[in-house]
Amino acid sequence: MYSKLVQQTPKINAQLARYGVKFGLYKQGEFHERLFPFDAIPRIITASQWSYLERGLVQRVDALNAYLRDLYGEKRIIRDGVIPETFAFASSGYLPQCEQIMPPKGIYSHISGIDLVEGDDGVWYVLEDNLRIPSGASYPLVARNLCRRCDAETFRTLSIQDNRNYGELLRETLDYVNCGGINVVLTPGRYNAAYFEHSYLAEKAGAVLAEPSELFVKDLKLYYRDANEDKLVGAVYRRTSDEYLDPLCFVPDSLIGIPNLMSAYRAGNVAIVNAPGNGAADDKGIYYFVPKMIEYYLGEEPILHNAPTYLPYYPDDLSYVLENARTLVIKDVAEAGGYGVVFGSDLSDEDLAELLAKVKAEPRRFIAQEVIDFLCLPTYVDGEEVMRKADLRAFVLSGASTKVWPSGLTRYSREEGSAVVNSSQGGGFKDTWVLGADLAGSKEEADAVRAASEVAENDCQED
Repeated sequence: MYSKLVQQTPKINAQLARYGVKFGLYKQGEFHERLFPFDAIPRIITASQWSYLERGLVQRVDALNAYLRDLYGEKRIIRDGVIPETFAFASSGYLPQCEQIMPPKGIYSHISGIDLVEGDDGVWYVLEDNLRIPSGASYPLVARNLCRRCDAETFRTLSIQDNRNYGELLRETLDYVNCGGINVVLTPGRYNAAYFEHSYLAEKAGAVLAEPSELFVKDLKLYYRDANEDKLVGAVYRRTSDEYLDPLCFVPDSLIGIPNLMSAYRAGNVAIVNAPGNGAADDKGIYYFVPKMIEYYLGEEPILHNAPTYLPYYPDDLSYVLENARTLVIKDVAEAGGYGVVFGSDLSDEDLAELLAKVKAEPRRFIAQEVIDFLCLPTYVDGEEVMRKADLRAFVLSGASTKVWPSGLTRYSREEGSAVVNSSQGGGFKDTWVLGADLAGSKEEADAVRAASEVAENDCQED
């Protein structure tokens, strides 16, 4: 089915490098750019699987948005004892500066990146909810376009859902909350790890790519400095962390923020996508409570499963973690990008004792989870097909309705036996094929798959 794409993997990666599809890392005061390695063997999700995931993802994001509205508003879920007050407000992502601010149309998380894995038992588990500035949608978009050039016949023949509508979905989302004016993608600049994505998505969504120096606030309204005239901004898709957004509200020495942006936002004159303060809901500790949020706000049973999780914040869970640490993965809730994730089985007795001492001293800082034995996918590495662990970041867009993009970023570990797939930890990525119809039982479609796998005439076209 994808034999030709596998043959063309080196050419596709060369094209990705040519177009600047890179992932930048800034560590210890130094910036390094590297190619985000692409594997042409796709992850394939059947139509029935996708229907299940889609329903679960919409449900989960709707509940998370309801929680954020409540947390910064009436706080009913805290009053009713579903989430402990001290736990909710101790989140590093909770921002008191956002209290009583209702975003346009009441949407906090407009673009959500939900990380899932499929267990060997066939069950899909949510590992993380990313509601601040989730990245990664641009990579499968570009890769799919290059794969189409290499093997157009496969994409004409098979019932693979077209993923080229992400820019349109993003534009619809921005337009829905726009307060009057142009749409802007705010980037910190080319030294940001995801700068390629900022520029690419701005182009696809028909938005203006702007750096902080090109934006200013006047009379509680945000403007873009155009070469001819200043233009009113109605929605800003920010790719800057909360604390750097406005030096007059958050970190005072931020050089990548816009003074008085929060004043314009509070006045209801501009939409900020995603809303500041969303980190209060994607805290790894708050993750534990998402199934309860679904029941509380929606009155429904959760469709998707959390990984079995323990909160040392609770004495019983702390005891369990201390007694079973060897079989658990322990995560620092303040870390991201694969950092602060420790498998108890990998530690020496001395290192494990040191970690558990920290857990006992700061129980709110950590969670522990059972290790999910998630699927390995066939992957083309160094000229041969091998099996590697892989996850899936699904993108959910919330506007007039909540929609799941029929694609996603499948990340895989390049190291044998490793379960860490994050790009910041050296992982690569795959395209994700969502089938428009299940192939099983259809002789015609099965024959089409076999026919497509035999097509291998044309090399990649360069332009």
